[in-house]
Amino acid sequence: MFNQLKLWLIHPGEEMCAAFRERFDGLPNVEVIQARFEELKPHDCFVTAANSFGMMTAGIDAAVVARFGEDLMKQVQHRVMDEYLGEQPVGTAFIIETADPEIPFVCHAPTMRVPGNIEDSDKVYSATWAAFLAVHQHNLQSDHKIETVAFPAFGAGFGGVLYSEAARQMAVAYDHYLNPPHRLGWDWVASRSKAIRYDGRKQVVTR
Repeated sequence: MFNQLKLWLIHPGEEMCAAFRERFDGLPNVEVIQARFEELKPHDCFVTAANSFGMMTAGIDAAVVARFGEDLMKQVQHRVMDEYLGEQPVGTAFIIETADPEIPFVCHAPTMRVPGNIEDSDKVYSATWAAFLAVHQHNLQSDHKIETVAFPAFGAGFGGVLYSEAARQMAVAYDHYLNPPHRLGWDWVASRSKAIRYDGRKQVVTR
C-alpha cells in the first residue's frame, strides 16, 4: 500500500524544482510541479508548512486559508488546543477536512514552533515524516482514501534551509515511508540516523 501514494512536489521557482528532481530521482510516483498552491489541479490532500500554534497568516498557510476560509484555521487551532494543549510539536501532523471536493483534505504539519530559521536541523525531515504518518493513519481508518498528496518545499522559505538540503530531507522521509523496516535493531537505527542528519552546506550525505 505504501507505493500507491502519488506525491506532488510544488514550488514556483525552477531552482527548487530542480533540487526536488535531483533528490527524488529514482523514487516512485513523484511529480515535480512548478506552480503556486493556487494553481494546482484537484488532488486529495495538501500539506501545509505550518507552525506549532496554527497561526496561518503568512506564506503558503495564508494561501491555504484564502482558498478554504478562516474556518479552516479555526479548526486547526482548536485541534492544536484540544490535542496538544496549545502547542503542536514539530514531528506531529494531523488531517483536516476542507469541505472542498477538489482538495478534500489538508494536512497540518509544523516545520517550526514560530516562523524563523530552521537551518542546521532535521526539522524538514521530521515534519515531512509526520505528514506521511498522518496520511498513512488516515488511510488505515477512513473509507475516503488519500491517493494524491501535494507538498510545498518545507523549510525553504522562512526556514532558510538550502533548497538542496530541504529536498534531501524530504526525499529521505519519503524513502523511509516507502521502505518500513521488518525488524528493529541498532544497526538499522544508526543507518537511519545517518541518512536523516543535517548535512548543511557540504551536501555530502545523500539518501
